[in-house]
Amino acid sequence: MTVWFFVALTLVAVLSGATAAVVGFGIGSLLTPLLALRVGMPAAIAAIALPHAAATALRFWRLRGAVDWAVVRRFGVLSAAGGLAGALLYARLGGRALTLALAGLLILTGVTGLTGIMARWSSPRAAGLLGAISGFFGGLAGNQGGLRSAALLTFRLEPAAFVATATATALLVDAARTPVYLWRAGPTLLALWVPIALATAGVLGGTLVGERILLGMTAERFRRVVSVAILALGAMLLVRAS
Repeated sequence: MTVWFFVALTLVAVLSGATAAVVGFGIGSLLTPLLALRVGMPAAIAAIALPHAAATALRFWRLRGAVDWAVVRRFGVLSAAGGLAGALLYARLGGRALTLALAGLLILTGVTGLTGIMARWSSPRAAGLLGAISGFFGGLAGNQGGLRSAALLTFRLEPAAFVATATATALLVDAARTPVYLWRAGPTLLALWVPIALATAGVLGGTLVGERILLGMTAERFRRVVSVAILALGAMLLVRAS
């Protein structure tokens, strides 16, 4: 890895941390594909899980008072179960299969953003199922936030509550999948300590910046921003899958 790649990784980490603080996802979506260019998808998934967990923990601590725990109980717990299942499976798949899984998640997220299905699908059971699916993709391919945020839009939460609840859910998924990654990819992660450290510093700084933007948003503007972010994520996945 070159110095310029480390600079790019740090800048993208700051951007992804700020994005996640505003819309509830973005760290895995942006950093995993970037690092995969140098180390391959399986190693990138495991490596980015560590800065993701650090930023998620910081975001949760700062927004803990806004968490809707009723939503976490019926959505987040299933996401954690899905995350564990995906993490147990991830090491058994090759890099191409993981890339296809990531592309499939982005396509699904893009379609839901375009059609507005999530805005009309308000069944708690459906939301719980989507929670499990998003967690599974999080464990399998290191990317779950777009689908999770699309599903959480059905609960009509205020901006701070939305991000806080999404963060609590992501923290449960991180707690389920990260030990599996450490168990299966420990030596690889030790060799990647420099990019992991830079990414962690970047996402933590970005989280603090993004929080200021979040707290200044109205509910309607926030919903538009989340929808645009989901749509952009879907478009990026479509391009990568082509």
